[in-house]
Amino acid sequence: MRKRILVFPVVMVCLMIPGAYGQQKTASPLKFTESLMTGYNRGFGIQGSVTASNFDKGFPFKLRLGVGLNILNPGNALDARRIFVNNATNGTPEKKGHSIDFRLDFMIPKTVFGVKDSYFTFGPRFSAFLGDFRYVGGNEDFEVRSNQWGLGAELENHFKMMKDIVFVINYGLDFYFPSTLSGHDSSYSPDNDNINPKDDYQNDDQPFKYRDADKAIYQPKFMPHLMLGFIFSI
Repeated sequence: MRKRILVFPVVMVCLMIPGAYGQQKTASPLKFTESLMTGYNRGFGIQGSVTASNFDKGFPFKLRLGVGLNILNPGNALDARRIFVNNATNGTPEKKGHSIDFRLDFMIPKTVFGVKDSYFTFGPRFSAFLGDFRYVGGNEDFEVRSNQWGLGAELENHFKMMKDIVFVINYGLDFYFPSTLSGHDSSYSPDNDNINPKDDYQNDDQPFKYRDADKAIYQPKFMPHLMLGFIFSI
């Protein structure tokens, strides 16, 4: 549902802006490009996007809507089990994690490192994170999830390769706000309005708090990235 909440207004903005400017005589035909990038985003990442440009002579930026998949270390498997399930220690831990992010970028033309065809970009982010923890021989398998809003900023260099193909280098940082972590039958929230928190036997059986879950689970926070790819004209 939160993904739809993000995508709907973005689509509406993209549709309304060209309509408003299309009535002016100075308006030019709207242009769209697609891009595909891959590289480092706190792990392996791949990202696809569509960019709208050429709204009007006076329009100050391009608009880009993108979605990405990032393969991440989900956290400390032993602590995750204690905090979300129980104090059992049997079994060999295995783990894997990923996040799917949605982003809206406002792209402002700006010379970066002497490259004239470059942009400063910024905008809102939304991330859906999942960490999968298994304990082979311990009969335990559970997932921890969170949904987060965030903000991001990037610098981007463009290098024209062919008529309709541009090589792109993108580097920047996304920041995501703390959010509820849910797994098995427990959840931990930033305000510590927690559901079924487990007891910490190493601390006089005091219930675990959000800070413990957030330390054990590596949901997106600061996400530095360096991505390489290509832009294609549609």
